[in-house]
Amino acid sequence: MDVSQVLHFLFGIFGNATGLFLFLAPMVTFRRIIKNKSTEQFSGIPYNMTLLNCLLSAWYGLPFVSPNNMLVYTINGTGAVLEAIYVTIFIVYAPRKGKLRMLGLLALVLTVFAAVALVSVLALHGQKRKLLCGFAATIFSICMYASPLSIMRLVIRTKSVEFMPFFLSLFVFLCGTSWFVFGLLGRDPFIAVPNGFGCGLGALQLVLYAIFRDSKESRMHREGKGEGKAESIEMGTSKPQQSKGVQKSEQNGVPTKEPQDKAPLGTEQVPPV
Repeated sequence: MDVSQVLHFLFGIFGNATGLFLFLAPMVTFRRIIKNKSTEQFSGIPYNMTLLNCLLSAWYGLPFVSPNNMLVYTINGTGAVLEAIYVTIFIVYAPRKGKLRMLGLLALVLTVFAAVALVSVLALHGQKRKLLCGFAATIFSICMYASPLSIMRLVIRTKSVEFMPFFLSLFVFLCGTSWFVFGLLGRDPFIAVPNGFGCGLGALQLVLYAIFRDSKESRMHREGKGEGKAESIEMGTSKPQQSKGVQKSEQNGVPTKEPQDKAPLGTEQVPPV
């Protein structure tokens, strides 16, 4: 085993570790949902879409689709199980209208995955099978990595990192970087391309965090929450709660209300592949 193979394996292990952190991040949210017996303003869309991405990526990693990618299907298979649990909990505690919407999305997810899997097994072989599954996994991986763009825009608008947790941004960067290198060493563009995209976006999130973490708005948010009681949410899964009292700014001596920004619906859980 040469150096490149050793590094390929090590980066895959590191990608599994950081990917597992990202898949476990929603546990805080679901603990709150179970405790309150309500999904509140959280969106269930990210969990369905991440489930689809995990299923497609795990399928791509199977030996009969793309050899030597065991570490790809292990982490994504684990992610698929966790996301399925999250989706089930969300359906249980969602209001009637939310249940129907989530069940419809889940049916769509399973239909898309089943279509890709069946076509790849029954109609395609060898390189063509790998191309179909690789393109499908790549498209949804890029979509998952791109979801924090809405949160990044919110950070720039509000000059506050309230809804962009540092550790989540850090692990998005680490996860994207490790799988990007894994894909390069394995000469697999279907792994390298989407994760290179994720690596770049993760780096941008960290840059934004460095710029705005000490801004006046971020300090006001930390002081307003007090004693480190800031609510832990995943990126893009909930709307910001209105601050206590009316925030005012003096403009020409006239107090004005600050517009309340809404956190766009996106995905918190960025899959590793």
